[in-house]
Amino acid sequence: MENNFYVCNLLLFARKCINNFDKQGYAMPTLDWIGKKAVVNHHRQVPFHLLKKREDLSCGDPESGNLLVQADNLLALKALLPYYAGQVKCIYIDPPYNTGNEGWVYNDNVNSPEMKAWLGKAVGKEAEDLTRHDKWLCMMYPRLSLLQEFLCDDGVIIVSIDDFAANYLKLLLDEIFGPRNFIAQLVWDKTRKNDAKLFSVGHEYLLVYAKSLQYLKDHKTVWREQKPGAAEILAFWKQLKDLYGDDYEKIQEDLRAWYKELPKNHPAKKLSRYKWVDRFGPWRDRDISWPGGNGPRYQVIHPGTGEPCKIPERGWGFANLNEMQRQIDIGLVVFREDHSQPPFRKAHLLPTPEETGKTEEEFDDLVGEDESDAEAGLLVMPSLIQKQAQVSVKLLRKIFDGKKVFPNPKDHEVIMRLIKYVTGPNDIILDSFAGSGTTAHAVLQLNKEDSSSKRRFVLVEMLPEIATNITSERIKRVIWGVNGLPPLGGGFSYCELGAPLFDETGQIRAEVTFHDLARHVFFTETGNPLPENAEKDFPLLGVVNGIAVYLLYNGVLKDKRPDSGNVLTVPVLHSLPPHDGPKVIYGVGCRIGATRLAQEGITFHQIPYAIKVS
Repeated sequence: MENNFYVCNLLLFARKCINNFDKQGYAMPTLDWIGKKAVVNHHRQVPFHLLKKREDLSCGDPESGNLLVQADNLLALKALLPYYAGQVKCIYIDPPYNTGNEGWVYNDNVNSPEMKAWLGKAVGKEAEDLTRHDKWLCMMYPRLSLLQEFLCDDGVIIVSIDDFAANYLKLLLDEIFGPRNFIAQLVWDKTRKNDAKLFSVGHEYLLVYAKSLQYLKDHKTVWREQKPGAAEILAFWKQLKDLYGDDYEKIQEDLRAWYKELPKNHPAKKLSRYKWVDRFGPWRDRDISWPGGNGPRYQVIHPGTGEPCKIPERGWGFANLNEMQRQIDIGLVVFREDHSQPPFRKAHLLPTPEETGKTEEEFDDLVGEDESDAEAGLLVMPSLIQKQAQVSVKLLRKIFDGKKVFPNPKDHEVIMRLIKYVTGPNDIILDSFAGSGTTAHAVLQLNKEDSSSKRRFVLVEMLPEIATNITSERIKRVIWGVNGLPPLGGGFSYCELGAPLFDETGQIRAEVTFHDLARHVFFTETGNPLPENAEKDFPLLGVVNGIAVYLLYNGVLKDKRPDSGNVLTVPVLHSLPPHDGPKVIYGVGCRIGATRLAQEGITFHQIPYAIKVS
């Protein structure tokens, strides 16, 4: 019996890496597990469902664009795809960590004998459930595959995980998103466990992947965050600028006095070296030599003495004289009283327009890497995040009147920091493992603190008792403001999963409206959501790549009479909104011959049969 146990362990946990090939044809290791073949395409077999809004559970501004869906997240994601495919800038998910303690249940209806035995059974610990990792991988694979389709070209996915499943998740993300799109594995140091017998493991990971890292590089994408205290300095500088205009000496005088008055623990105190001011704001002096040494050596003429300036021991910080002259011309190089000392560079709290005139790669080639960048107003986020877990636990209890309603909630300030770092003010953030609603809280807080931010969240929570009593309730409470917390404002719509688009025989369900069908027709034809400005009950749905998509379906009459406009006839064709180019027309029938269709540049699809159900 004992030997059998060890054999099972070897078979189940000694996962093999097999050679697979990515889209570029490069071999890469992939994970193999029980049930993998059955789930690789499972997300395509999941039917589209309608979404039903619950007005009684929605809250606040109905035009906010925020959404909470209560449903199994695989079904919900499939239902949301026609709305948000290719539109999401950031996906953050915190899935089950597969420790054996969560008690999550595998319920995907996959047509596989070995997996049907798993249905409805809670996943237990290793000794109790030797297929624990298989179930987790079967659950995660189709969900991650769908999530990839939501991301826009410059979108990213961030996944929280711990040591129990980090190795599996990394290989899984490599297989779905491609190893070339891996960006970083962040470490979130959350706590110290002094009772640990060996090591204090109080960290988690955040795996970050791009939809296309090449796209980010091609579009010269740069992520930065503001150093603590920088915002306060800039705000005070703007006040002084409004007061004194271009009197930089007076602005400098007041700014330096302000620095002195700040408490020692104020974050802006550490940035008091930014004590000079010009038209671009506060700046400090910065070494002009090449980092690491062996930099270029050429003559830089002092404008006052007409003599060559002393060359720094490490060489000049710019690769050639032309670039040095450009920096001088735009006012970013300051000469000393004479040529006996090298000049210095200005380092502004925020990059100047002139500094951003070149690409980052071009600038790096000229300037090199410099540790002093860490003292600038804009910084690259480090891979180590430190925030005690108890902070978020206490906050959630405060929101819920001191009650412990959810175990291990995420910290909304950390999530807010990540969202702000990788998104812009009008972007969409998706979380399909919503839990306590931390992501929504983070988005609302960010919108409150940044007047330019109009970010939107889309959340999915599977369990109705959590969705209604915890997720939506938390969002409502932070919108309103409770227990001393300031109101964040905003709103959200609460939705549930409706019926599938098609019935058991493949026919369109009676409750499907024209707009419902239009959304799915347009998505399945183009891969894009229906344009927001698309008119309801209007046959021309939109134009993609010069191809117009039409739908002939009467959402009121639901009949197939030619005179209702559901069948493509010559009179109906003449009544359609014109388009000078190829046309794709969906309808219940066609009475125009193939020759005429070809002449008109029409591709006809009969509904419901020509609509992709999955």
